[in-house]
Amino acid sequence: MRPMDHIAPTCEEIEELARQTVAELPRAFRPRAQEVVIRCVDFADDDTLVEMEIEPFELTGLYDGIPLTEKSTFDQPLGPDVIWLFRRPILDEWAERGDVTIVDMVKHVLIHEMAHHFGWSDDDIAAIDQWWT
Repeated sequence: MRPMDHIAPTCEEIEELARQTVAELPRAFRPRAQEVVIRCVDFADDDTLVEMEIEPFELTGLYDGIPLTEKSTFDQPLGPDVIWLFRRPILDEWAERGDVTIVDMVKHVLIHEMAHHFGWSDDDIAAIDQWWT
């Protein structure tokens, strides 16, 4: 077992795990996935939580951008698409589950958020993330 399987990783380590997941995506998706910025913070900001009407520990990740299926060449981007990973809720779910590694937990959250970016169906997600099925 790796130390990270038992010790809570930092945001920097979670971002690195997410980048490793992107590097392991099927070749057809990698270039577009690498364009998405990955950021980790402890919790979503208050405005996001209020807007979504959820509690801080209920949100493990968030896609902030325009899905590729909805983008137009006429759109003027306001910034890069971003996937936010929320460390404390991820760690909470990881500890609560007790049956997955932190690597798998981060991968699962990242793949779910990438699904928003790519416009994937549940079947598409299941083909990439076996945990989804």
